[in-house]
Amino acid sequence: MHFDELDRQMRVFETINDQYALPGIFLVVRLDGRNFTRLTKETHQFQAPFDERMRDYMVETTAHLMQCGFRVIYGYTQSDKISLLLDPSEETFGRKMRKINSILAGEASAKCSLLLGDIAAFDCRVAQLPSLERVVDYFRWREEDAHRNALNGHCYWMLRGQGASRREAAERLKSLSIADKNELLFAGGINVKNLPNWQNRGVGLFWQVEEQPAINQKTGQPTIALRRRLHIELNLPRKETYEQLVLEIIQRG
Repeated sequence: MHFDELDRQMRVFETINDQYALPGIFLVVRLDGRNFTRLTKETHQFQAPFDERMRDYMVETTAHLMQCGFRVIYGYTQSDKISLLLDPSEETFGRKMRKINSILAGEASAKCSLLLGDIAAFDCRVAQLPSLERVVDYFRWREEDAHRNALNGHCYWMLRGQGASRREAAERLKSLSIADKNELLFAGGINVKNLPNWQNRGVGLFWQVEEQPAINQKTGQPTIALRRRLHIELNLPRKETYEQLVLEIIQRG
């Protein structure tokens, strides 16, 4: 059998289940760290439940993903999770889902591993959202998840600090309401409302256009140039104000 014929036949097994995102639809890519609790609390022993060094690694990884070949409008990270909103007109690799998932998971794993000095792996999934409203809902959902994780994380590690085992702390949390968790933390000297915003709300990354002094290359005269810069927001607003911010970022494109 000639190579061309063999190549044609074998490639069918690789591509028969390929899926493509519909043109013009919003795509949100979510990446999730694999075994990051063990990696950050046991192997490297970062401060629990949050550590600024790990926060910075996740922010740098998100920034890298926003500049690695895909047009990303908005990046959001909290804990060991990253969400990326792609430009609706993004056509890289023909919007093939396999390519989007594998490349972004690989880029995130490689970047975070380099920053951490150890193997860090991410999985990746793509959500196809049918409307602008659903995109805003998605990021509101992720921010609310960050708030819930901050509450649970501080409660869990407070219980562990009081002598509870992993299992005992986890079981205790299951029986507590949100009010109970806030009361537990308050009794231990923590007011959730006073926690750093990046713990309670996550971190947002988006593009801004800024004016900068420059020199006209033809005339040699001073001028003003517009530069696109990636902004890192550690103090995201909440609820309706956050929804409005996400909407404005999308509309700017």
